[in-house]
Amino acid sequence: MRKLIDLVVAAGHTDLRDARGPLRLTQRQAGGRFTREEADDLIARLEAEQEDGADTAAPHDPAVAESAARFDRREAKRREVLADMPVEALAAELQRRGWVVMEP
Repeated sequence: MRKLIDLVVAAGHTDLRDARGPLRLTQRQAGGRFTREEADDLIARLEAEQEDGADTAAPHDPAVAESAARFDRREAKRREVLADMPVEALAAELQRRGWVVMEP
């Protein structure tokens, strides 16, 4: 958990609550409550951003590499699902969540 907080601060936030919006954290996560997988994924993401596009896994740390790979696979799956989603369904879901949606 200490490593996660250090990375959040290094990314320019004062704490997890401050980082909630920019890092898309849930209220539970902003309070410091993470599953092990969520923490690993966020650490991998923050390290990747910190290295500014460089390889996210340090060659000597296979756990970080595995976590980053899981995160990348999950993100790819989300993008694939969204690409196949009808635009009307996406707009309806955003409106249900309180967003204002208009055509470009």
